[in-house]
Amino acid sequence: MPQSKEGTFMTEASIIAALLAFMQREETTEADFNQLALQLFAWQFEHNLPYARFARQRGRTPLTVKQWRQIPAVPITAFKDLTLSCRPVADIPHIFMTSGTTGTGRGRSYHPTLTVYDRSMLINFRQRFMAGHPRLPMAILFPPSSALPHSSLAHYLTLAMHECGTPDSEVMVDAQGLKLPRLIAVLERTQASGQPYALLGASYSFFHLLDELARQQRRFRLPPGSRILDTGGFKGQSREVAAEVFYSALQQTLGVPRSHCINMYGMTELSTQFYDSGNEICPPVKSGPHCIRTRVVNPLIGADVPEGETGVLVYHDLAHFNSVSAILTEDAGVMVPGGFQLLGRVAGADAKGCSLAMESFLAAVQARA
Repeated sequence: MPQSKEGTFMTEASIIAALLAFMQREETTEADFNQLALQLFAWQFEHNLPYARFARQRGRTPLTVKQWRQIPAVPITAFKDLTLSCRPVADIPHIFMTSGTTGTGRGRSYHPTLTVYDRSMLINFRQRFMAGHPRLPMAILFPPSSALPHSSLAHYLTLAMHECGTPDSEVMVDAQGLKLPRLIAVLERTQASGQPYALLGASYSFFHLLDELARQQRRFRLPPGSRILDTGGFKGQSREVAAEVFYSALQQTLGVPRSHCINMYGMTELSTQFYDSGNEICPPVKSGPHCIRTRVVNPLIGADVPEGETGVLVYHDLAHFNSVSAILTEDAGVMVPGGFQLLGRVAGADAKGCSLAMESFLAAVQARA
């Protein structure tokens, strides 16, 4: 069983306590992160059998791994094919799934408790989006968690509204879709009130709102301090051009400056989110809190590429404690001062590298099954 720095054996409860304390700290060092990451790797190695098989095949065990960058990263598609959970899934009360119309082929993340997820989300959200406001009136352009209990985004947005929204905040989606007449009426009232307002939702929901306002030939100027949070993606072959059009349209149609239009980047396979500081320039620089680290790697060999060079994004998320904390994504990115830039889905040699990484993972798991 993994040991803490004091030499005592760690349990799930002690890991949760250590994570919550780490998240709450205002200042941490690389050594602090490394120590907790190694303890968590040892816990996952002991209790997550498919991951342990993969790590052994790579020659990585708690005895050989001395630095968090050496912790083997699982290809993100493995969450669709395997059960990656330290606790038996029969004892798991919360399961988040990737989007899809059926139960097959959907990635799953298993959460024995949402305490760690919620703490990670709220600390980061308040720092990166709320801009010093304890609460803001909010419109949520996405279904609530009661309607989508297996959606991590629904949980995220519902949590944001409950913990950071004022009592008059509303979910602007029902069984028929986006409640456009109601939302437009709220925008009218907000514009006249002079009080800052927050709009949060999936990127595609904002497209529907923008389309309807264009059809009505209407524009708003929301009060100073108003903010927009979108998450998801943009249609079109060029992400940068599409993002430019999208954020310019938000600014022109709703009167919220692009510096106050924040994109949240998260995924079901993580328990921590990344934010930018507005979208005046696309692609913006994204960064996360101190409980997560980002690498950009060559997926064929798993080695970090130099800063400024394009590779595949890898995340080491301590908050994702029950599953696997080190994830090899299928997103291209580049490390830059202050964080990283997200460049879209991998292609070419990097895509082949991600595919080979998944083949290697499955071979390692099946070899000892």
